[in-house]
Amino acid sequence: MKGIILAGGSGSRLYPLTLVTSKQLLPVYDKPMIYYPLSVLMLAGIREVLIISSPGDLPNFQRLLGEGKDLGMSLTYLEQEAPGGLPEAFIIGEAFIGGDEVAMILGDNLFYGNGLGKILKEARDRARKKVATIFGYYVPHPEAYGVIEFDSRHQVKSLEEKPRLPKSNYALTGLYFLDKRAVVFARNLKPSERGELEITDLLRAYLMAGDLVVEQLGRGFAWLDAGTMDSLADAGAFVQMIEKRQGIKISAPEEIAYRNGWIDAGKLLALAGRYGSSPYGAHLKKVSRGEVYE
Repeated sequence: MKGIILAGGSGSRLYPLTLVTSKQLLPVYDKPMIYYPLSVLMLAGIREVLIISSPGDLPNFQRLLGEGKDLGMSLTYLEQEAPGGLPEAFIIGEAFIGGDEVAMILGDNLFYGNGLGKILKEARDRARKKVATIFGYYVPHPEAYGVIEFDSRHQVKSLEEKPRLPKSNYALTGLYFLDKRAVVFARNLKPSERGELEITDLLRAYLMAGDLVVEQLGRGFAWLDAGTMDSLADAGAFVQMIEKRQGIKISAPEEIAYRNGWIDAGKLLALAGRYGSSPYGAHLKKVSRGEVYE
């Protein structure tokens, strides 16, 4: 399975912070924002990842993450000239995806919860059986999101993008596990009234085929969309609280690569060295010495 992180857009809701850098490179407490979606794909066992961003921002992602070799991964980069809607990522990444399944995550999404890796791997395995998985999260104001309507069996009944009268309080999060039909479905879409391709329209094609399931992320899970000033601050405060109370690091790619068996303890220790005396580097050193458990 391949992975895509969509990290484009102007980040206008975060001006003036994003006038000189990509939103996905802003800090969420102690890490660049893109570490969080990258870590989600890694937890799903995905080693080949495409990062899509604007021409001006892409070199900064490359400087930060490189080719992925230090993580036992392969990272590819492609440009998105202007935002054209989320499904455009599958069109841009068509050659990268090839005939594989694909998981796409938005670059400003943060997921956290006990057992998250298991749920992600189950979604990956469903995609291999041509069943797409989306993730629903209860929110008090669903009209700002794509909304999932359920039938009496808690299966997906309908999907609506930012409805005026939402049919449920379950928002469609920015994480999707799909099979190779995603590219074909994306190419057959027509722009909405907003002038963009809509992810709800693409997912509706899976729904019509009877190949769409939803994972409801309930109590014990957190989903944060760090795309506004308040949500960025909330995400940072959440990460700070968890890390300080539990003595762990949320979404440390080097640690995940080590626990996945993609790099060894010696490599992890070497990677920790480049972070100097920072708490992040100190944590990785502890992990390499077996002083921090999963």
